[in-house]
Amino acid sequence: MSVARIASRYAKSLIELATERGELDKVREDIKYFNQVAEVKDFALLLKSPIIKADKKAKIFDSIFMGKVGELTKAFFDIIVKKGREPYLADIARAFVDQYKTQKRISSVTLTTAAPVSDGLVASIKQKLIEGKQVHPNIELETKIDPALLGGYVLEFDNKLYDASVAHKLEILRKEFDKNEYVKNL
Repeated sequence: MSVARIASRYAKSLIELATERGELDKVREDIKYFNQVAEVKDFALLLKSPIIKADKKAKIFDSIFMGKVGELTKAFFDIIVKKGREPYLADIARAFVDQYKTQKRISSVTLTTAAPVSDGLVASIKQKLIEGKQVHPNIELETKIDPALLGGYVLEFDNKLYDASVAHKLEILRKEFDKNEYVKNL
C-alpha cells in the first residue's frame, strides 16, 4: 500500500473520531505542535529508525507529548507506534491538515514578493481571490519575501501558480530574443 494511501486513511480516521468527540480544532493544534517537533532532525530520524524498539519510541513520545497534546491525540500516537506505523506519522500529519482544510473550507495561499507588502495590500489580494471565486472564503495567507523576483509577485494556491514577477517577465523576453531568427547571435 502506498504511503499516501496509508497516511490518508489514518488521517481520515483521526478526523472522524475528533469530529465525533467535538475535539477537531484541539487535535489540529496538537498536529501543528507535532509538525514543529517533527522538524527536529533527531526526532525525524527516530520516527524512521527500525533499530529503536516500539516500547522505547513509546516512552520517547510520552516524554515529548505528555501534557502538551490532548488525550485523543496521545492515544492516536500510541496506536500508530504500537502498530509500527510511526515512519508514516509526518505524512499522516500532512494528510490530516489537508483533510482538515478541505472539511473547514480553508484555502492556503502563498504570496511571494520582492519587498514587504502592507497589510492593506494583503487584504486586497485576499478579497480579490474570494470575489473571483478562486479559493474558499477562509484563507490562510502566508507571505514570503524573495528579492530575486525584482518586483511584482507570485501567488500559489490549489496547485496553481500565478507568476507576475519582473524576473519571470524578463525570462520570457530572454527566451523570445533567443528564438529570434532575424537577430544574429554574436
